[in-house]
This record gives sequence, structure tokens and C-alpha cells, in this order.
Amino acid sequence: MTALICFAILWILWLISSRRWRRRLIQPLIAVAIAFFLITSPVFVNLLTWGLTAPLPPDLGDRVDAIVVLGRGPDLRAARTGVAWQLWQSKRADKIFASGMMDAIPMVEYWQDKGVPATSLAGEECSQTTEENAIFTSAILHSQRVKSILLVTDPPHMWRSLLVFRSFGFNVVPHATRLDFQRFTTKDRLVLVVREYLGAIDYALNDKFRQRSPQELDNPSPEILRKITEWNCKVPRKPSRN
Repeated sequence: MTALICFAILWILWLISSRRWRRRLIQPLIAVAIAFFLITSPVFVNLLTWGLTAPLPPDLGDRVDAIVVLGRGPDLRAARTGVAWQLWQSKRADKIFASGMMDAIPMVEYWQDKGVPATSLAGEECSQTTEENAIFTSAILHSQRVKSILLVTDPPHMWRSLLVFRSFGFNVVPHATRLDFQRFTTKDRLVLVVREYLGAIDYALNDKFRQRSPQELDNPSPEILRKITEWNCKVPRKPSRN
């Protein structure tokens, strides 16, 4: 409906404008309007999303050392916590690890309320970016000899996340959650997708996908270890119910 109103207005302006103003103003406006509605169309957003998800390797169902769930805010939290719980129930891994400021604690509490024992849960609540997700997760899990992980996040975010976690020495199996199309409009999805393309370009230009050496992985920087301790990054767990 918005598109019809927009083009109706442009058509009226076309009819009442002189040839000069049609060429200088109306034609550029029509071109911009067509481009805008094409870019924000579901077909174009689906195409952009496909470009981010097509390179991902399939999840073949193998067991891993841990399920790692990345936080992305309350709107996306419920889907990934539910998926991680189902994966744990399917015995894909013995451990679930939550990563992300403002998200890790609610996720861990959700799993404990679902009956996952405290011994199977861990997390960090200091990371605010995808790179920090990998930095703090690696600093905690590599010391526990976790090498293979099932990575849970939304489809647009998965490709960048996979590349970053691979650079920290993890053998990553991607398991993308589904976006709730009733909750997210096409424009919301477009923002998510465009942000991921820009984020991937930024990470590539700033060498954030570089492979870390075994020495770096076994010996996290003192700054990271200090933050984990002083910022209380590790998520506290409630005692398991008897």
C-alpha cells in the first residue's frame, strides 16, 4: 500500500510538471523510489540472507564438546535458548556455554529451570561484540580442553561468528536458529543482514579472522584474564535441584 501511494504521488507530479522538472526532479525520484522498494522487498532480503548462509557447512548431527550460544538481545534470545536446550536433550554435547552481556545470565537461568544440571552449564557475561564472544569464550573453554563446538545464533549472524570462532581454534559446527517472521518485519531483517555484511567487511579489513597460534590459545593475554576475574565474567550458577 505504501508503494502504491508513493508511486501515485509521483505519477501526479509527473502529470503536472513541465518537461524540464520531469527530467531534473521527477525521474530521479522515481528511480530512487524503485530502488528503495526493490531493496526492501522480501525477495531481495531473502537473496541477501542466502548470500550469508550458503557458504555454511551442514550440521551432520555429530557430538561435540560444548554447545555455545551467542546472545543477541531479548528479541532473539528465546529462540536460541530453546534450540540449545533441545540440542542438549538430544545429547549433542554435555555442556552448554552462554556468551554475551545481558544475555548469558538469563539463558543459563532458563536452562537450569528446564532441568539442565549446573555442572553442565557455564558462560560469560562480559562480551559486547562477536569478536569478544570468541575472545572470552576461548579464554574459558580452551583451558577445559573444549575443541569442538556447536555454535548457535541467528542465520545472518552465523557466517561472521563461525569465521571468528574458527580463528580461535574451535572446530565449529553451525546450527542457526530460525527468525520469527511474524516478530521481524522485512525491514528489520534487512537491517540485520546489512549489518552482518558490513561487520564481515570490517572484521576482514581489521584482520579479526586471522588464525590464532596454539601459544595464543593456551596462554590468553593477561588483560583478558584480568577482565574475566575483575569483571566477574563467569556466569554464576544456582545449585542444582535435588
